[in-house]
Amino acid sequence: MQSQSNNNVSLAEDLQRGIVELGLAVSCDTQTKLLEYLALLVKWNKVYNLTAIRDPRQMVVHHLLDSLAVMPHLTAGRWLDVGCGAGLPGLVLAIAQPDWDFTLLDSNSKKTGFVQQAIIELGLRNVQVRCARVEEFQTTNKYDGIISRAFTELGDFLRITRHLIADKGRWVAMKGLPEHELAGVPGDCLVEEIILLSVPGLDAARCLVIATPREERAP
Repeated sequence: MQSQSNNNVSLAEDLQRGIVELGLAVSCDTQTKLLEYLALLVKWNKVYNLTAIRDPRQMVVHHLLDSLAVMPHLTAGRWLDVGCGAGLPGLVLAIAQPDWDFTLLDSNSKKTGFVQQAIIELGLRNVQVRCARVEEFQTTNKYDGIISRAFTELGDFLRITRHLIADKGRWVAMKGLPEHELAGVPGDCLVEEIILLSVPGLDAARCLVIATPREERAP
């Protein structure tokens, strides 16, 4: 029991230190809820193999801090996380931004089942999960933002979610080094910015590709 308590303290310290390094303002209650999510992920991962990362301290860096690092570059609104997997980054962002609305989408029922259970256990009211292929997913109320984390090639991501983005919406693709993917961007989409990220404790390239729909020109 003492070892488990020490581990929990260590995870909390790692998370708090990383949040400070990111320059974010995240309340103690929110940090506690993020660690509760992490505990659920660790528990379910033993049976359902939701993520290849097994060490909880690595999960703090690769999952929690990596997801939180994008937050300063997002705006409030309705967000869709495509290929959410175990809830990354959408569930982490939903915990950190309770006033924003999130839909988490994945075609893997095992992963969406975990996300649904996490939503219930964490008492989250600003997020819903859908199990479907993105190409077949439809909504009458299009999204202000669509985000993905290592989902697919940039061009494919933009192309297969084009029907879900609002006219003034923004795509946010979490990538490593995306230069080789830029040539595949569809003509009706515009890459506005590529933002380099520094994730505390993560020794890997990280960036955000921000894209918007091109405005249709009158003939």
